[in-house]
Amino acid sequence: MTMLPAVIRRRPANVQVAVDLVILTVRDGHLAVLIIDRGNEPYLGRSALPGGFLHEGEDLLHAAERELHEETGLQGLASHLEQVGTYSAVDRDPRGRILSVAYLAVVPNLPSPVAGTDAVDARWTGIDTGPLAFDHNVILCDAVERARTHLENTPLAASFCQEPFTIGDLRSVYEAVWGVALDPRNFHRKVTGMDGFVVPTGTMRHPPTGRPASLYRCGPARTLYPPLQRPPRG
Repeated sequence: MTMLPAVIRRRPANVQVAVDLVILTVRDGHLAVLIIDRGNEPYLGRSALPGGFLHEGEDLLHAAERELHEETGLQGLASHLEQVGTYSAVDRDPRGRILSVAYLAVVPNLPSPVAGTDAVDARWTGIDTGPLAFDHNVILCDAVERARTHLENTPLAASFCQEPFTIGDLRSVYEAVWGVALDPRNFHRKVTGMDGFVVPTGTMRHPPTGRPASLYRCGPARTLYPPLQRPPRG
């Protein structure tokens, strides 16, 4: 008679859920991320992404909105938030088994943050910000890559340009987010050849020095086809 193996019953893991936020914008020609300094242990005083625990009766998106507002003063970004991924490494948080659901928003013209609750400081800084608490460098890296991909496939970059804008203005956004220098003529040819990406206004910008430049506004396209290919870095 064949004996069936005994079923091993294990107690379910005591798991908590948190949200972390990667808020990106372009400031002074550079890609910037919203960072806080932690006011509590663990990692007291260390830089980190905004975030915190999911409350009872709260869904993830509401938790992300609440934590962003409480720790940085920013609000009204719900329509821009998208999930990047779930981070579940066993040792990612010294307090215990804590999963983090990370959200990304890439938004122009964001104000200076104001630290609150358990954040002692909040600021915009370059994405090469250095070591962050927990696994936040991994989350930031994944979110930046997602943002860079968005610029390949959508007209998101145009939202960072004040209309009317030149192709040079648009190129500077791509260079800031992608972190590479782009050939002006090649970029101009690709962008103006895409159906619905930008629309000429029929007017020119006349700088104090240099040649006049044609002005454009955002077109109706929601996706870019073919995608803008990101050149390799360095």
